Amino acid sequence: MRLTLSRSVQFLSSMNLAITLLLVIAVASVIGTILRQNEPYQNYIIKFGPFWHDIYRRLGLYDIYSTPWFVLIMAFLVCSVSICLYRNTPKILASARNFQLHQRANHIQHLTHHARLDTQTGMDKLLFELQHWLKQQGYRVQSQATGEGMLVAAIRGEANRYGYLLTHVAVIIICIGGLLDSNFPLKLKTRTGQVQIETRDDIPLSAMDKRTILSKENPSFRASVSIPEGRRVNTAFINMGAGYVVQPLPFSIQVQDFRIEHYNNGQPKSFASDLRIVDKANATSLEQTILVNHPLNYRGYTIYQASFGDGGSVLKFSLFDLQSPTLQKTAAQLAVSETMRLPGDADALQLELTEFKKFNIFPDNDAATDKKFRDFGPSLTFKLRQADGTAREYLNYMYPVTIAGRDYLLSGVRESPQADYRYLHIPADDNGSAELFLRFLALLNDEVRLRPLLQRNSTMLIENTALPISPAEITNVLIRLVDLFRRQGFDGLKAHFSTASDAGISDAQDLQNASLKMLQFALQQSYLKVLEDSDLFTGELSAHEIQFLNDSIIALSSLHEYGTTYFIQLDDFEEIQATGLQISRSPGAKWVYLGFLLLTLGVFMLFYIPHQRLWFLLSGTDTGTHLLYGGSRTRHQADFGRYFANISHTIKQTFAAH
Repeated sequence: MRLTLSRSVQFLSSMNLAITLLLVIAVASVIGTILRQNEPYQNYIIKFGPFWHDIYRRLGLYDIYSTPWFVLIMAFLVCSVSICLYRNTPKILASARNFQLHQRANHIQHLTHHARLDTQTGMDKLLFELQHWLKQQGYRVQSQATGEGMLVAAIRGEANRYGYLLTHVAVIIICIGGLLDSNFPLKLKTRTGQVQIETRDDIPLSAMDKRTILSKENPSFRASVSIPEGRRVNTAFINMGAGYVVQPLPFSIQVQDFRIEHYNNGQPKSFASDLRIVDKANATSLEQTILVNHPLNYRGYTIYQASFGDGGSVLKFSLFDLQSPTLQKTAAQLAVSETMRLPGDADALQLELTEFKKFNIFPDNDAATDKKFRDFGPSLTFKLRQADGTAREYLNYMYPVTIAGRDYLLSGVRESPQADYRYLHIPADDNGSAELFLRFLALLNDEVRLRPLLQRNSTMLIENTALPISPAEITNVLIRLVDLFRRQGFDGLKAHFSTASDAGISDAQDLQNASLKMLQFALQQSYLKVLEDSDLFTGELSAHEIQFLNDSIIALSSLHEYGTTYFIQLDDFEEIQATGLQISRSPGAKWVYLGFLLLTLGVFMLFYIPHQRLWFLLSGTDTGTHLLYGGSRTRHQADFGRYFANISHTIKQTFAAH
């Protein structure tokens, strides 16, 4: 039993074990540095996918410094280094103070670096002068009479030995500091049911389980909160896997102003928050501006400038029904993060306003300009959610974007956050709006107005194509072509004619060509009607109007992939910015800083303060004194060789002439 215990202690205090544990901690720390910690699970699912997300979650990589295996390794390392320190400290201290006065002549002669000197000086005088000279060189000296003469031992650089102790003590202090700042106790409480994780968003504190709200006296945490300009909060939130817990603060934080500057490429250059801390318990208040890497420290709490975002900007926009036979425009107002039901029979579609950006700066690839970057202007991002919970995400720009010299209102759509946006390019009219295009679309949706228009102009088509068909029949064909194109675009036409070809119709290609010409005729006549009703037609289509028509036809052909019957146009906005703060309470931080200070000092002692010894054996001769001396050093033997040669030369010059 005693042998087993001895072996266990020896294993725990071994250098190999300590180095292995340090390497594991180092690798884990690298992962924790590269992979952002304590993000909501949804962010990781988007980034890595469900499969790898589940693996990383099980390994605890999302909160690596508080996982049981990391905490266990830290505790094991503290235990290992502590045992090593307990076992070796007496030996190290004894070795640092031991002058080793047991050395004899044959020992000194076997040292790598040794020399001899015969001098006419008497032994007592030489002993006194030698000791005085060694003390001037920074050595501690002791002497002792032996059977071979008088032995003088000198030591310098004992701090090298103390450096070994300091590095070990530093590792223990750093690990303990890390354990103090770990939220492992909080995780343990969640597993035992003492703390309840909340998964619902935007609910008041009064509706939460009391176990979700932590104590103000929580000694260690790292929480975050987003505060809109002009608002005040006294709570923060700690991300816990798929949810969060609430951390009350003993003071309130008010954001008086938030400022952000951008580089030319649109990247944030700097952002700062003007904060006001109100502490009712101490009847004090404090105002201070914080920036990235310039936090505010108050009562043991550190408040960092971490991020920024929208604080609930209020947007005014217009809703257009893309299937309406009239230009229906519904005005609406909504704040970011709010939702609303779309008007009319829209299959219970819910609009969720998710983001607003005042600036959208992208590389300028337009050959017509020589700018490197261009601001596309304000944009809103929203989701249209079906009754079954599925949703598409849309990104609409407020102002037209010039592409190849022509202006378009861009509207992007994607089915999932992992996908790229597919953009609908709606040609903008001379007023920079989509009104002319929407009037054109409304006419195509209105068979009541479209049929007589096409029937009046069908004679012209019959004469140009020489088709043996009546005006009523050709009008029906035109209506069907417009309807098919409006609902399915060119893809629907292609599929329709492919079916005719598969059915064995020999002239399917001729039929397709003729149908496309008839469709083009119908669209052109409809467009001319819209221009006439808008008092924009001058009797002949200009090149600009022809280009607008072509762009409109391209946009119409993509509407069936747009995924909704509504188009949203941003009209006005009131921007409200929010600052993202990270609030931490880290009682272990001061111990970590102390540990790193001791570690730096200890490493300096180990590598830059050599522990070296010199021995001098003085023995009397008929003409004076014979001096045999040598020395050793724990590190840098080559340097010590040069050092010994220098002091040997000095010794011979100093004492040989006596």
